[in-house]
Amino acid sequence: MNVLRFILGDQLNLNHSWFKEVDDSTTYLMAEMRQETDYVKHHIQKVVAFFISMRNFAETLEKKGHRVIYLKITDSENPQNLEKLISLYVEKTGVGKFEYQLPDEYRLDSQLQSICQMLKIDSEAFDTEHFYTKRHELKDFFKGKQQLVMESFYRMMRKKHDVLMNNGQPESGKWNFDQSNRKKWTGNPKIPEAKTYKKDVSSVVEQIKSSGVETFGNLDEARFHWPTSRIDSISLLNYFCGHLLKYFGDYQDALHTYEKFLFHSRLSFAMNSKMLSPKEVVDQVLEYYNNHSDEIHISQVEGFIRQIIGWREYMRGIYWKEMPGYANHNKLENYNKLPSFYWTGHTKMNCLKHAIGQSLDTAYAHHIQRLMITGNFALLTQTHPDEVDQWYLGIYIDALEWVEITNTRGMSQFADGGIVATKPYVSSANYINKMSNYCTDCHYSPKQKIGEQGCPFNALYWNFLDEKKKHFANNPRMSMMLNLLEKKDKHELRDLKRRAKDIIQNPEKY
Repeated sequence: MNVLRFILGDQLNLNHSWFKEVDDSTTYLMAEMRQETDYVKHHIQKVVAFFISMRNFAETLEKKGHRVIYLKITDSENPQNLEKLISLYVEKTGVGKFEYQLPDEYRLDSQLQSICQMLKIDSEAFDTEHFYTKRHELKDFFKGKQQLVMESFYRMMRKKHDVLMNNGQPESGKWNFDQSNRKKWTGNPKIPEAKTYKKDVSSVVEQIKSSGVETFGNLDEARFHWPTSRIDSISLLNYFCGHLLKYFGDYQDALHTYEKFLFHSRLSFAMNSKMLSPKEVVDQVLEYYNNHSDEIHISQVEGFIRQIIGWREYMRGIYWKEMPGYANHNKLENYNKLPSFYWTGHTKMNCLKHAIGQSLDTAYAHHIQRLMITGNFALLTQTHPDEVDQWYLGIYIDALEWVEITNTRGMSQFADGGIVATKPYVSSANYINKMSNYCTDCHYSPKQKIGEQGCPFNALYWNFLDEKKKHFANNPRMSMMLNLLEKKDKHELRDLKRRAKDIIQNPEKY
């Protein structure tokens, strides 16, 4: 029986069992579609990265002898829509069966199920063979438990997959070195130059523009620096192990005006497109650590691995447990628009100027920039979570809904009311000043709350606590801050709220 197999742009797993044998009765179908470029406005580097990676993947399959149908965004016969695409090529190829790999996004999962119901031939879905966990493994693990605590899930994963374990106990006697992962970087140790690839992507950019796809963000067409093949991805992993792992854990929360990447791996796009699997990343990091344990402390390795087998798998599990209702959560009842400077970086607040400017320039920001700078400000200005979701989903090269929405609507915006996080991640200027040098040359002073030099984060923070205190009345992790709020001088609080109101209503002034 002839089979048509469909591959999505984030299913670039060359090690999938589908590709172990070449079979002339099987045809693989891939397509660059307006459906996928247009459901949210994307950063130009994100679209370019996916298109080039998809093309490289298809070319590799063809070189291995597989039959591939690949449609570029500019191809006249490209229907630009998933349902039309599959219907057209099922008919064109005359196959007797349609197969696909399970999508990681709910919207595509639902769409493919509907398409298969309409087809007059048999269909079958296969696992992507990428993640450590199955879709509903987290749901099963937390069955009967009141809270979905990531730490307990992480420990289960460590035990199950025998990662950093020694006779059933955590290596070095500790499960978590998070307290060691919060150092401020002040210039030492020296950070190696980031690994880049310097590809000319001008032809792909021209195709994207000529097809009418709307994007935003910046791009040097002659020096594209993201991995777009498995070979690139492996070289980036090797570079991380050899040059950055040694200090990753210490400085993973640090922020600095001169260093965009610090000691971060930048492997998230390679992993989320499935050019690399989480297991091979973890295995290689562990192998490198075991061979260099005399010079690399376990805290560096544990901090990195926690992000992958802990946080990444946990967020995916939350996504499949809570969708589709999760996408509509707005428990804090926030309804404001996202400030327009999120699309330009034009603001006097140095931390936001750098975090947003970097995001526009590179389609990248690390987790603290996303959580405690851009996410923090969006929450303090009580922005509608739909607006925040769309921005995060569009601007970052690694953003796919399964990992973006749980981090944004859950961790960052507390819109889920505490499913992911036990408290909102908000802060005044104090945290930003502690972890970065952003405040040094800023127009505003982190120590002032009001007045021309008063940092907007300070007034917004106290206003947020006051505005949302009813939501946190029964939250034990917020009791200390609410007690401080209660003791605050009423005249001072009035002035803070007055300034916060002006910031929220006129954010472009600041």
